[in-house]
Amino acid sequence: MDTADFVVVANRLPVDRVVDADGGESWRTSPGGLVAALEPVMKTVDGAWVGWAGQADVQLEPFVANDIRLIPIALSAQEVAEYYEGFANDTIWPLYHDVIAPPQYHREWWDAYVTVNRRFAEAAAGAVAEGGTVWVHDYQLQLVPEMVRALRPDVTIGYFHHIPFPAHGLYAQLPWRDQVLRGLLGADVIGFQRAQDANYFLAAVRRRLQYNVKGAMVDVPGETGTRPVLAKAFPISIDTAPYLELIDKPEVRARAAEIRESLGNPQRILLGVDRLDYTKGIRHRIKAYGELLAEGRLSVEDVTLIQVASPSRERVDAYVQLRDEIELSVARINGDTDTMGHSAIRYLHQGFPREEMVALYLAADVMLVTALRDGMNLVAKEYIATRADNRGVLVLSEFTGAADELRQAIRVNPHDIEGLKDAIMTAVEMEPAQQGRRMRSLRRRVLEHDVKAWSSSFLEALAAVRSRRG
Repeated sequence: MDTADFVVVANRLPVDRVVDADGGESWRTSPGGLVAALEPVMKTVDGAWVGWAGQADVQLEPFVANDIRLIPIALSAQEVAEYYEGFANDTIWPLYHDVIAPPQYHREWWDAYVTVNRRFAEAAAGAVAEGGTVWVHDYQLQLVPEMVRALRPDVTIGYFHHIPFPAHGLYAQLPWRDQVLRGLLGADVIGFQRAQDANYFLAAVRRRLQYNVKGAMVDVPGETGTRPVLAKAFPISIDTAPYLELIDKPEVRARAAEIRESLGNPQRILLGVDRLDYTKGIRHRIKAYGELLAEGRLSVEDVTLIQVASPSRERVDAYVQLRDEIELSVARINGDTDTMGHSAIRYLHQGFPREEMVALYLAADVMLVTALRDGMNLVAKEYIATRADNRGVLVLSEFTGAADELRQAIRVNPHDIEGLKDAIMTAVEMEPAQQGRRMRSLRRRVLEHDVKAWSSSFLEALAAVRSRRG
């Protein structure tokens, strides 16, 4: 396969391999924010995408899908267990999300992380054209920028961090903290969701490595002198076009009405849409809602909560336990409050195609985003994009990256259950005129600062690095 001017490196390919009952193989676009964010970019450049196909012990040759050149990385079952489920999702993920669950530190997991990061880096280095650009994504691949730089000093390297970066007091727990910082500093531009995350990273560089940091710039020493690295916030967004298109389809609007009808046409529908993850605050949301029903401030005849909790990391113990806790809470609330015609919570442990999600967004009067810690939260922006009538209310955790931008949402501290209950009541009782004022402002922000604006701002920063090199 020819080299490409622009190479994306991410843990997963943007497509999933599907094998039918007859053994036939096909590829379908993967769900998730990263693919939605980058697929439009990839179709406008001479690009290739390096990533894992999502299944262990599968060797695949490079191929083309959805007009994108794809370079699969093979992982053994042991590497999936140690690099992905282990170090990435049981060490880095909980540590970077404020230790909501205790991180596990195992040397063999770290060794697998280094090995797999090197495999990704070597594939990227082999795929990129002379003087090209490599854009590395997310916490699974924090060592790749430095490794690519060692192999291909001629290329420009970007890295975007999709999850939070922790304060130094937490980050300092990581036994391999300095190696990870050096890995990230292999990039020319390091992007974060929030200014706070960038500041935490810069503070760690200053304290751990004693590099010179001035504003958003780091002077990284090398054999031929120092190299400037930019580390700042580039808040990610969504491709709004598919949502704007779907909300005008009669069948999607009919499905939204059908959803309301199936729930007994309550006065208000509350909606939560999350991966089943302990960072998302699903337990806090359900607890607050259950207490409002128990106290009589809400009635099951008038209000229904739809909770979509898509499956996630089902082989990690913390996620198994979380699912059990949430489903027990849902069962108790429904058992205590349901009537023959109305259910308190419609709980859906499954993923849905975009058309169904848009119908759910249209059906919902209130969107509940109560994450305990979240890099951005694109669900909040998806909900806003669908509200062409300027109705609806967003209740948004202040611990999401989206809270920095979406200032007309009702902001909450999800740890404060009483405050969360009051916020839900404010949303349920909000007059249409106030909903309209808030939603118009929110939609203006989301439609103007879409994924194209995000990718353009990051790529312009990379282009500025290239131009300085001459």
